[in-house]
Amino acid sequence: MSKKVLIIEDNDDIRENVIEILELAGYTVTSASNGKVGVELAFKEIPDIILCDIMMPEMDGYGVLYMLSKRPETIAIPFIFLTAKAEHFDRRKGMEMGADDYLTKPFDDMELLNAIESRLRKKEGQQAFYSKSLDRLNSLVAKKDGLAALQQIIAERKARSFKKSQVIYYEGDKGNGLYLVISGKVKTIKLAEDGRELMTGIYSADDYLGINAMLSNEEYADTATALEDSLLCLIPKEQLEQLLNLYPEVAREFIKLLANDIREKEEQLLQMAYHSVRKKMAQALLRLHRQPGSEADSFKIAREDLAAMAAMATETVSRTLSDFKEEGLIEKTGSTITIIDLARLTKMKN
Repeated sequence: MSKKVLIIEDNDDIRENVIEILELAGYTVTSASNGKVGVELAFKEIPDIILCDIMMPEMDGYGVLYMLSKRPETIAIPFIFLTAKAEHFDRRKGMEMGADDYLTKPFDDMELLNAIESRLRKKEGQQAFYSKSLDRLNSLVAKKDGLAALQQIIAERKARSFKKSQVIYYEGDKGNGLYLVISGKVKTIKLAEDGRELMTGIYSADDYLGINAMLSNEEYADTATALEDSLLCLIPKEQLEQLLNLYPEVAREFIKLLANDIREKEEQLLQMAYHSVRKKMAQALLRLHRQPGSEADSFKIAREDLAAMAAMATETVSRTLSDFKEEGLIEKTGSTITIIDLARLTKMKN
């Protein structure tokens, strides 16, 4: 079965030329001359990949990408911008919103076909990697029928790549489902009135995001952002609610996950309220050390993220890390921190 491509382009000559090339290459092609129609076609046809111009009438390419990100069925479709603008700002903005690639006009036949084939191969590879993660779900539920139902729901969902620093959801967004981290790391933050960030959690492979919003039927309570290139799956709220109603064992396991998350946040609040700066920094480093995927005793984290995690100013972070380095507790090279004396760091009292 041929792959379906949707091209959204307001220039008739470019659009017809791309259609001709892709049809000769064996793709099934649908097209739209503006962003609004393109979004409607994407929701209706669910293509395998989308090519989209940036500057268009009705709705520009950024608007198209934003609308597609709001639907579970279209959020993971590979998306390539077609643009005559090659400025760094435009490229960065598109990538941060979730675009997978750029083709700068004019492009030749092979550039077009290679870009499409590359993105489709990457998508298939991600899906293959993603399917392996289903084997790790056995610990989630004890009832065989519940496990089979959960596996089926997740197997039918599409994994989506998030680039480093890309926002997954914002605080206040409607909780439309539960995110499962397949690979990479994700942070959640809350903003104080003065604009400072407080990191409320770090999530790695096999962790779930948004359990609180799902179980309470409320908006997301914080903002989730990829700390590194990550792969996530969104399990729609409606499907998950059906599963929880049918299989109480699954619901109990999610409640346990929520309870553990609440306990960790309570400990974090206690540390912020009563611990010294040195103790708070030590606890933050130990939390990072315990994260899955940390290589030996080393990990990477930006100074701003460490400040948000420890609830202190960035200048204080730099000063405290320098003190720890002088005392032989850690080594620091750029954003990489290596714990040298884990025992002393763990026992630190002030």
